[in-house]
Amino acid sequence: MSDYFEYRHTVGFEETNLVGNVYYVNYLRWQGRCREMFLKDLAPDVLAELYGDLKLFTLKVDCEFFAEITAFDELSVRMRLVELAQTQLEFGFDYVRLDPGGGETLVARGRQRVACMRGPNTRTVPSRVPEALVRALRPFQPAALADVGGAP
Repeated sequence: MSDYFEYRHTVGFEETNLVGNVYYVNYLRWQGRCREMFLKDLAPDVLAELYGDLKLFTLKVDCEFFAEITAFDELSVRMRLVELAQTQLEFGFDYVRLDPGGGETLVARGRQRVACMRGPNTRTVPSRVPEALVRALRPFQPAALADVGGAP
């Protein structure tokens, strides 16, 4: 088992600009898609809570670019847990181009900070990270986080 959750994506023309480079906003979209697929595949109980009163608010996103990608590049978006606090999580994302010959190139790196909230839309309050989410994330947390007891 790897230490990251992987979402694979083939870049389409609609994700590029006139000169053929990928629009920066797509990197952020792929972070969200990777997080969604993680919940679908490994934390379906959390999805059920999202249909209730649980909300996952994205507080901050960023992305640093190292190389360009273009239409029909094969991409692996690799998500890891960076930090786990009582009511917030931080994910790290590596964007890796999968080269036809089997090689890999790191093309970008990003982060996303998420807060857990509960309640109706008009009166949400911070909430503990759901235990089902903590369990699903355990394989993807850094060893240092597990060693210091940073994750319940």
